[in-house]
Amino acid sequence: MATAELRSVGQPRAAVPTQVLRSPLSIDTKSPVPIANDWEIHRQQDQELVKGLGLTSATMLVMGSMIGSGIFIVASDISREVNSPALLIAAWLLTGFMTIVGALSYGELAAMMPRAGGQYVYLREALGPLWGFLYGWTLFLVIQTGTIAAVGVAFGKFLGIFVPSISSSNWILHFWKVPPIHVGPMVLGNMDVGLNTQNLVAVFVVVALSVINIFGLKTGALIQNVFTFAKVSALLGLGLLGLFIGRNAQALAANFHGNFWNNAGLNAQHAVQVGVGGPIVMVGTLTILAVAQVGSLFSADAWNNVTFTAGEVKNPNRNLPLSLALGTGVVITLYVICNFVYLNVLPLDGMPNGATILERGIKYATEDRVATAVMTQMFGSVGGLLMAAAIMVSGFGCVNGLILAGARVYYAMAKDGLFFRGVAKLHPTHKTPAVSLMVQMVWTCVLCVSGSYSQLLDYIVFAVLVFYILTIVGLFVLRRTRPEAERPYRAIGYPVLPAVYIVMALFIDVVLLRYKPQFTWPGLIIVLLGIPVYFLWSRRAGGTRESA
Repeated sequence: MATAELRSVGQPRAAVPTQVLRSPLSIDTKSPVPIANDWEIHRQQDQELVKGLGLTSATMLVMGSMIGSGIFIVASDISREVNSPALLIAAWLLTGFMTIVGALSYGELAAMMPRAGGQYVYLREALGPLWGFLYGWTLFLVIQTGTIAAVGVAFGKFLGIFVPSISSSNWILHFWKVPPIHVGPMVLGNMDVGLNTQNLVAVFVVVALSVINIFGLKTGALIQNVFTFAKVSALLGLGLLGLFIGRNAQALAANFHGNFWNNAGLNAQHAVQVGVGGPIVMVGTLTILAVAQVGSLFSADAWNNVTFTAGEVKNPNRNLPLSLALGTGVVITLYVICNFVYLNVLPLDGMPNGATILERGIKYATEDRVATAVMTQMFGSVGGLLMAAAIMVSGFGCVNGLILAGARVYYAMAKDGLFFRGVAKLHPTHKTPAVSLMVQMVWTCVLCVSGSYSQLLDYIVFAVLVFYILTIVGLFVLRRTRPEAERPYRAIGYPVLPAVYIVMALFIDVVLLRYKPQFTWPGLIIVLLGIPVYFLWSRRAGGTRESA
């Protein structure tokens, strides 16, 4: 049998069967040797990783990655968009439906291919290596690192409650005020770039957690479990206190007593601004709900991160689908309860310059910190401080989970020759993707100083939905092309529920392209720029193999 040499990181060279090691990206059409499929290839690669995540840790990773700071902030922006208590709840219910359907669909793929890299592997196997690369490329440039940066900046925002000098307006180095640039219907730019005390805090958090995660999967998982338990408890406490103790007569009258369905009819018209500084146009209820999904989908995102760590999950065929279902179900339930709490304690409507918390309402809560306003209304300044502390705990745990998971994707890409070769190196002692963690850290710090929380938020959701759509399309493709593959779990509701998800996500993306062009079109361009990069990188990888 022909042999080829492969040196895994930290291992001596050894002769290994060629057909086991050849990647789908390095097919030699002149070779008479049969080439193994990707299942065999990645079983070999994942043996380097330590299986340290059980069901509890995997579920905590799902929940911890989802619960960041968004649930405590974005209700203000959603309320300003929809202008209706019923539509505020509807936005979260739609997000919940899409998230749970997506998780149930991914469960089949995760159980079928429990490998490091998760969604990157699913796209590569279903649609081809180009699509896997485009996902990893966009994950690195925008999705994962952008989410880490956004949550890190939000951590700094809440720390500003305790330390007023930490603020987005307290500049250390102000590099540039990017002017608004009009390109057709798009308004690009219009942002401040530089280092202020708020995003400096984000940089410190990102650096600290990236270094900590080098010291073993169990260390990162322990931090994740502790902080996830703390923030789930905080959300549950907020829900119980708001529903049974903090109910406010003024808020109940404004939001529920004959007013709940205001502006919620299908024929209702809603004002939305096209881009930054663009014209105001009137749109229907379904369109405004799609626009409002930016906030709620961002808050519920990152549930798929557990699939990135699949190579380190114990009994993945069972634990991956189960952790996805349990994690998303619990978080979405808590999110809907929290938004009912907001409506129980504060009026939806308000005035931007209101003198009191009730006068400002949900729409104009100070700095959009709705949860803090709710706790302050119920328990005074002490309640607000407690909520701010809980949100900081939540954001810290979320950043940890995102850092831990994201590095595994770039590691898997490097193994396929589609990322810097050094990124495939594991720490010789702790067996963690140390170089990948550092590369991710550097780019995330750049994003922290590149724009505001809301800009990163809008930018992320569009790119995320594009690849969620493609991955669930991949579920249909693999049912047809790999009918014989082992499927320990099959997606509930297939094919109806996955198809409904695709239609809903496509509608949201089209609406965002039209009404949020300043963020969505640049995001799409970044995805497309990955195409020539892929061909250059794969050609370079092929040349390296030929000269070896």
